[in-house]
Amino acid sequence: MCIPEIVLNKMAFRQKGVSLVELIMFIMIISIGVAGILSVMNVTTANSADPMVRKQAQAVAESLLEEIELQPFTYCDPDDTNAATATGAFVGAGGCATTVEAMGPEGETRYAAPQFDNVNDYHGFTMNPIVDINNSPIAGLAGFTATVTISQAGAAFSLPAADVLQIDVRVTSGNIDIPMTGYRFRYAPNAVP
Repeated sequence: MCIPEIVLNKMAFRQKGVSLVELIMFIMIISIGVAGILSVMNVTTANSADPMVRKQAQAVAESLLEEIELQPFTYCDPDDTNAATATGAFVGAGGCATTVEAMGPEGETRYAAPQFDNVNDYHGFTMNPIVDINNSPIAGLAGFTATVTISQAGAAFSLPAADVLQIDVRVTSGNIDIPMTGYRFRYAPNAVP
């Protein structure tokens, strides 16, 4: 079989390499791809510390919630002489001698004597910066704020309102906001420390 001369001439002058149009298209496609990858890396790098801050805020919230839930939940202030024998949250025979436990502290603080001694003493408590029980700052937690709100929640459990407390702890730091909720039931109203 014989190949015509015209075909042989076209084969001899066949293009080798890439054209200018192909080169420009290649550069544009690669540039768009690199720009996309760099923008994703920028977002990832900018938010790489967030998981650590979030985990620290969560640890603070869990710790404070556990501290509160471990407190007694009595009818009377635990310092009241009838706290271990009271049958209800009232002053008088069978009740408290002088001090019915109420929302908020009765002259107590978290850090020095007299210290919080009941769950509802923490109502309205705010901590900024985060400190330990001895009021010593905890390294690395200066930018955190913790707030506590306590409310009666017995109706949600078909119990008298005052027999269940809902404990809401909120820890914030910058754009991180960790809310945590727990419940404390009055199952041992005469258990004093």
